[in-house]
Amino acid sequence: MFKKVDASQLKVGMFIQDLSCDWMAHPFVRNRFTITTEAEIRKIINAGIHDVVIDSSRGLDVEAPTLAEAQAATEREIIELIAKAPVVTRVALGEEMRRATQIRHQASALVRTVMQDARLGKAIELDLVEPVVQSITESILRNPGALTGLLRIKTADDYTFLHSVSVCTLLVAFCRSRSLDAETTHQAGLGGLLHDTGKALVPDAILNKPGPLTDEEYEIIRRHPQDGYDLLRQSPDIGPIPLDITLHHHERRDGSGYPGHQAEGQISDMAQMAAIVDVYDAITSDRCYHKGMPAAAALRKIYEWSKHHFNPQYAQEFMRCVGIYPVGTMVMLESGRLGVVIEPHETNLLAPKVNVFFNTKQNVYIKPEMVDLSRGLGFGGADKIVGHESAAKWNVDPMRFLTLA
Repeated sequence: MFKKVDASQLKVGMFIQDLSCDWMAHPFVRNRFTITTEAEIRKIINAGIHDVVIDSSRGLDVEAPTLAEAQAATEREIIELIAKAPVVTRVALGEEMRRATQIRHQASALVRTVMQDARLGKAIELDLVEPVVQSITESILRNPGALTGLLRIKTADDYTFLHSVSVCTLLVAFCRSRSLDAETTHQAGLGGLLHDTGKALVPDAILNKPGPLTDEEYEIIRRHPQDGYDLLRQSPDIGPIPLDITLHHHERRDGSGYPGHQAEGQISDMAQMAAIVDVYDAITSDRCYHKGMPAAAALRKIYEWSKHHFNPQYAQEFMRCVGIYPVGTMVMLESGRLGVVIEPHETNLLAPKVNVFFNTKQNVYIKPEMVDLSRGLGFGGADKIVGHESAAKWNVDPMRFLTLA
């Protein structure tokens, strides 16, 4: 039986099923193992891991809630916090999708160029970066779901570049949802797009390693915020916000982050916002060593980690910003149909508009149909989401149905 256990309850003989953190954030070769020494427990605690999942059928048991009970309780709290968040769009998803596709390609190519230049020791040319950030910002203002929906799909080959584009996009959306001024938002977008520049100095063999990192490789990865900061400082017009985001997006409120082990009160507001965005995109993306999790599961993690790692207020505001079912999410409806979320409801994030395209009971594609889950029977609704679904499980491509066109 899987149980959610506080780190203070750990004992030698317990079987760790999940360290309950981003894989890149812990120094263990494996994510599942039997605790054999007290030193391993100290290592878990020193890594800033405050709770884990144990498998009581494979090791020592302890009195604790089951994983299902803990997750259900957290999800009830999240839904209560964000289900009524307002959503504002200016143009329809289909109208913005063409422009968003071009912006995605342009921004990804730019990040690739920035990384190549950084590897060669060249200063970042901000006059090339600024217009791309402006294009991303304008797309978010028109319809935030178009670009964020497209950026949900990444491959192992383009993850490093598209992750930077995603962080920029989500951080701009986050700033807009918090009503920050245009210049601060623009500077935050610059920081998001450039925050991982230091990874240009990490060997590809480490950056794209499909298996666990050694302690030495892990330390090389942990140098990228400082390396990125040093690279960006070569650009004379770079502002303090992008530098701050680049250097401090891996800091955590409990002091367990890096490179400066800054704690609550020492980390800037913008760096705290960037940290949440960075982790959210990382854990929802497929990588060579990690299968991306659904948005709802990622929000649950963010919410749980906000007790120690993130600013709780910012975590809740970010959850309201992205919503429980972001555009591009594939969901299972009570009727047995699969659909892709194409538009959030203006006030009820539990009832988005969904483009249904597949009947799981008959295992066949059906004529795409837009279902407004906020409406009743006879008014284009009368169905509800029962959960997220994996495209791989059903061998379908939900992105083909992201618009009704």
